[in-house]
Amino acid sequence: MHYHEAANFLFDLRRFGVDPGVASVRALVDEVGVDPAPSPGEGPAYVQVAGSNGKGSTARMVESALREAGLTVGLYTSPHLEQLTERIRVDGREMPRSAVALFVEQVKPWLIDRAADEDPLTFFEVVTAMALWRFERADVDVAVLEVGMGGEFDATSVVSPVASAVTNVSLEHTNVLGDSVVEIARTKSHVAPEGRPLVTGTQDAALRTVREAVDGVVTVGDDQWTGEGATAADAPRPDVLVEYRGRVDHQHASVGITHAGREDADEGLAAAEWAVDAEIPLLGEHQANNAGMACTLARQAGDAVGVEVTETDLERGLARADWPGRFEVMEPEPLTVLDGAHNPDACETVAETLSTFAYDDCHLVFAAMHDKDASEMAAALPESASVTTCEPAIDRAEDSEVLATVFRNRGAEDVTATGSVASALSKARKRAGEDDAILLCGSLFAVAEARATWTRLQVPKDVDSIGDAEAVLEDAQVSQPGIWRMRGKVDHRVLHTRVQERQAEYLKQEMLSLGGECSASGLRSSGELHDVVLSGTMAQFKRLTGKLQGQPWGLTELGEELRTELGIQHSPAEPAYPWNTGGAAVMGVLNVTPDSFHDGGKYERLADALAQAEAMVEAGADIIDVGGESTRPGADPVEIEEELDRVLPVVEKLNDLDVPVSVDTRRPEVARAVIDAGADMINDVEGLQNPEMRRLVAETGVPVVVMHSVDVPVDPDRDVEYDDVVEETVRELNERVLAAEKAGVDREQIIVDPGLGFGKSAAECFEILGRLGEFDALGCPLLFGHSHKSMFTLTGEEAGEAPNSTIAATALAVTNGADIVRIHDVAENAAAVNVADVSETGVETESGGDGQ
Repeated sequence: MHYHEAANFLFDLRRFGVDPGVASVRALVDEVGVDPAPSPGEGPAYVQVAGSNGKGSTARMVESALREAGLTVGLYTSPHLEQLTERIRVDGREMPRSAVALFVEQVKPWLIDRAADEDPLTFFEVVTAMALWRFERADVDVAVLEVGMGGEFDATSVVSPVASAVTNVSLEHTNVLGDSVVEIARTKSHVAPEGRPLVTGTQDAALRTVREAVDGVVTVGDDQWTGEGATAADAPRPDVLVEYRGRVDHQHASVGITHAGREDADEGLAAAEWAVDAEIPLLGEHQANNAGMACTLARQAGDAVGVEVTETDLERGLARADWPGRFEVMEPEPLTVLDGAHNPDACETVAETLSTFAYDDCHLVFAAMHDKDASEMAAALPESASVTTCEPAIDRAEDSEVLATVFRNRGAEDVTATGSVASALSKARKRAGEDDAILLCGSLFAVAEARATWTRLQVPKDVDSIGDAEAVLEDAQVSQPGIWRMRGKVDHRVLHTRVQERQAEYLKQEMLSLGGECSASGLRSSGELHDVVLSGTMAQFKRLTGKLQGQPWGLTELGEELRTELGIQHSPAEPAYPWNTGGAAVMGVLNVTPDSFHDGGKYERLADALAQAEAMVEAGADIIDVGGESTRPGADPVEIEEELDRVLPVVEKLNDLDVPVSVDTRRPEVARAVIDAGADMINDVEGLQNPEMRRLVAETGVPVVVMHSVDVPVDPDRDVEYDDVVEETVRELNERVLAAEKAGVDREQIIVDPGLGFGKSAAECFEILGRLGEFDALGCPLLFGHSHKSMFTLTGEEAGEAPNSTIAATALAVTNGADIVRIHDVAENAAAVNVADVSETGVETESGGDGQ
């Protein structure tokens, strides 16, 4: 079974009605051999997060904190933004498409029999079962599940959790959950774990109901908490006190979380005192509550599996828990915010958070589902100079004209109804001045379509044979008959991208009319973005982008993206660095460590390091990259002070070199110190996953290498699954580059590195080498770091000592599109770079790798 066939089957399940309860899910997990209530140590420990708002953010923070404690963690959330696989993650990585196909192939006959007996399962029920199946197969320690609806009747309640939370309660899904806050609170409280307290941020009547429904409760709140009757009458106070200390910048906020212990608690975790001071990449006072619940849940889950989750783990976990579409600031000028607020309470929270920013006028872009209270949502949102209503490409979307009327009835004057989310966002961006704000909210489906403005890639493909064409089309989920028809027609310039279903239909029609080719995914549903392969001459692409101008459904904006990718009437940036001065640059590796592979221990002495740096420059190095911590498989991390002791003296002495000095570090403290000491750039093997590193690079303006990595140092025992190692590496790097840009880093500062050997097999590294041109989709220079790596065991050389293969790969990498090669042996590899450059340009170069 192919992924598109599996996805079609799953999305078709939406037509079946809802039968509240977990009996159907229990039957399905039994069918696939999954135990939803495993004994300790025999399967995942489950955490459930329920609530009306904030449950996704809370779940993400729990997952991040547990990963910092060294656990393997699964995360199940909904809905997805681009594709179904986002809902199910293991240690941050999406479920492979191949695993989705395998699961559906296994369960489809059983599901069809159930449907034939008029006892069908819903989409959410089946995907929930698929998540449990995936987590068990991945052998995760803990799985964090975001509850879909309610608690008692939710599909996720098939598990027996070791920790659970109800974040808050407001009126929602009243046709299923109840007509009052009290009824809904009672339904949600059924997620309470057996023998452990339920964590909750509810207050007042909802909290009283929760207390009546369960045996033990841990309350979370700030100094305005109103848990009536929950504690001593003379001093009402939550068990976990949170403090929202305000924004640190446009993306981060400071929070304080304190658990003072409870004299009336049993011995153990509930009675322990702990405190956390953290910066979180989620804005709004409500996120302090979510962070408090997340910390409490993480400690409970850790206790259940016998792992201490320390205060440091909590602080680091919170700092890395970014969550797309939750008051996500995409640009600072004009302030552009995407938020999935989908009910009146959430809209009120968004308005409060936006009020902490200084701006002139607000331009609102709004979409909502037809089962939401759009009028109350409109009333909760900030006063806006203009309102543009729109419709995501989903059947449940409310008509934009209806939404426009809602806002006019609420007193809004400048209201425009338009079709697509992309078009509405484009209109707002044209209206907004630099000091204005743009707020897009009302639905995560709208956020998903809007984010494509910043995240969509046009990946170039090299197609030199029928086999190449078949591989490209198969990766794009084109049906087998389609592959057979199109495999001989995919030539000239070839781009792979992802678009909405209606955009795919238009592109296919127009490209074919121009004499080009367009193959679309076999998906039949608008449930996720559709893969599309466009093929044609430059003239055909130019005419296509002209036809897209003025078209609806975001096609105008898509046309602009294509023009940029293909260089149609766009001038490239002026070169400023060694890697864009006309040829590939050579980065010489200088490890001042005792344990790095190949050169570990050779240059620990300062004099030896300086002599080697000078020798590399003389041999043709354009950049010197100094490393003070080994990231080889199984290497032990070093303390910050030790890393600084190794690299700082070297950097200070290399200031007189005529080439830039880079420092290979993942620590912001080290990066700041070496920049102050004269380093010209940073090589971050964690790919700017640390928000503090992102802020530092934005502040200093130094170039930075953003590397794709799964583990740092590399875990030699981890088996990472890829459907397509190149496509997935490109897309994951794209998210890291976007995170850097949102933090204020200019794309011109960024160099990308596919991270050979970091969670990739030897064969996958060679796959990357052969397809380096696809990284052009990121619009950043490309670094290729292959020197003496274990990938060359496939060529008969030893890992750590592969000089001949390294030189050959250098020439291939430059020919295939690398802008920088990172190597140990400079003279030999600089010669290989020059050969590759001359073969490409026919222009004679000198000994330097950049042709200078």
